[in-house]
Amino acid sequence: MTEPALLLEGVTKRYRRSSAGVTDLHVDVAPGQVFGFLGPNGAGKTTTIRMVLDLLRPDRGTIRIFGLDARHDATAAHRRVGYVPGDLALWERFSGREVLDHLAHLRGGVDLQRRDRLVERFEVELDRPMRTL
Repeated sequence: MTEPALLLEGVTKRYRRSSAGVTDLHVDVAPGQVFGFLGPNGAGKTTTIRMVLDLLRPDRGTIRIFGLDARHDATAAHRRVGYVPGDLALWERFSGREVLDHLAHLRGGVDLQRRDRLVERFEVELDRPMRTL
């Protein structure tokens, strides 16, 4: 049996000032499955995504990414996940190359040849400041 791409079992996150958060969430996403995460403001979408990425710790429950524990195996799990937040703010004065190099370092290394092929394919001018890209 194949491990789910994403598995959340009984995931709960409460905030001190209110009872709002995520309560007893169960999600099972199969590899290759397209999954949409929709809901109104305050429904817990961002909180859940942050818990999956171990940017926020759940109060209870289990989160697994391709069979890896999202907390204890975070580095290995992050190598399998891409995330671009809606409120992303990059270093405007850095060049595109500097930003990619920094993010690659944070991620634990990337295949630079693959990166260069993608840069060429999408005709990205990496020497320009981020604010102009």
